[in-house]
Amino acid sequence: MNRFFITLGYSGLAPFAPGTVGTLVSLPLGMLILIYFDAYTLFLATTLISIVAIKQINKYEELTGTHDDKSIVIDELAGMWFALSVAPAMSIGIGEISNIENGFLIQSILSFALFRYFDIRKPSIIGRIDREANGGIGVMGDDIIAGFAAGILSSVIWQVVLKLL
Repeated sequence: MNRFFITLGYSGLAPFAPGTVGTLVSLPLGMLILIYFDAYTLFLATTLISIVAIKQINKYEELTGTHDDKSIVIDELAGMWFALSVAPAMSIGIGEISNIENGFLIQSILSFALFRYFDIRKPSIIGRIDREANGGIGVMGDDIIAGFAAGILSSVIWQVVLKLL
């Protein structure tokens, strides 16, 4: 169960770019939660998953002696879902996904792109957490901050676009 959880249903075992694969798996799942529930549910579910993930990653690292193994992608889920809980942070019906005016799809895709950018480049505090924090906190922390940064920047960009239209 632990390996299934921290690899996000074994998506982290992808031979190429497991972090991106994990994020791609997380994106539609998070979008479905926003569609059928709301941003609060997504935020609270992500918080709970993050707490459990920290403990499970600590156990995994203790067992294997490996810090931040590439197959661990539950942190990508947390980052992506925190980004989505900030932007688009709206509940829409399933038929409204393709409506460009509500910004749901655009902000979701933009949040994905910005999260991957922050997660790969690790600017500022994101990189510091990645380098200096140990265990599950280190694995999860940088992605959580990257997710919030991606969600906020996505919202700002969308608001600027709305002002220009």
